[in-house]
Amino acid sequence: MISGFSSALCVRPIVSFSNTIRGLHNHGRVACLATSMTMARDAEKDLESRKYELLNIIQDTQRGLVTTADQRSTIEEAMVVVEGFDAGKEIDLSKLDGTWRLQYTSAPDVLVLFESAARLPFLQVGQIFQKFECQNESRGGLVRNVIKWSVPRLLEENEGATLIVSAKFSCLSARNIYLKFEEISLQNINISDDLQAVIAPAILPRLFLSLQILQFIRTFKAQVPVTSPERQSVGGLYYLSYLDKNMLLGRAVGGGGVFVFTRAQALAC
Repeated sequence: MISGFSSALCVRPIVSFSNTIRGLHNHGRVACLATSMTMARDAEKDLESRKYELLNIIQDTQRGLVTTADQRSTIEEAMVVVEGFDAGKEIDLSKLDGTWRLQYTSAPDVLVLFESAARLPFLQVGQIFQKFECQNESRGGLVRNVIKWSVPRLLEENEGATLIVSAKFSCLSARNIYLKFEEISLQNINISDDLQAVIAPAILPRLFLSLQILQFIRTFKAQVPVTSPERQSVGGLYYLSYLDKNMLLGRAVGGGGVFVFTRAQALAC
């Protein structure tokens, strides 16, 4: 009896100590996991706040047309902060795939469109998109720069016609892509009600020729290749500085300007 009792006394403390160590270890793991989750949530909240600040700063710039030097400096600083959350990561082409709406740019070749529309009463520049097609690709894909524009009274407001500049792109590094422009096309012409009434008055019977003209205008598509056997394709280097599910930041390498895009609904073109 004494021997058995002594054995029990010797064993139980060892088991109890082992369970205590295991419990402390599990508690430490849970606490560490909880801390990591809290930190991740805080970082995500901070990121969303910084993205909101950037969009708020560019809100009244008319997509970059109306900015001061101080505003451009503030926008640059806000972009750098957002870019810092995604620094060093390789671009995920599955995230890049889709349609992006231009919210701001400092690129001279885009700003000249806005400046022209502001000066010329017969030109309107509507929404501008970048549409990436690279869902099942690993090192590149296709990108279309889509510009909605119009001529007041002749075409529908802001979306009377669509100009598309298409390019193939290839990934040169984790963040740099090279654009090789291939084609410029004009399509989706939507004439205004006033012009439609002139071509084919809303009085029966409409002439067959008038209806044919309307149909031709609606389905008209002009395509001009940028490349030819005698001419080398125009290209450009583009640095994708930030990407997530709803924001894309880019920089045209060589001082070509910066771009701020937000995710848009799918665009058929």
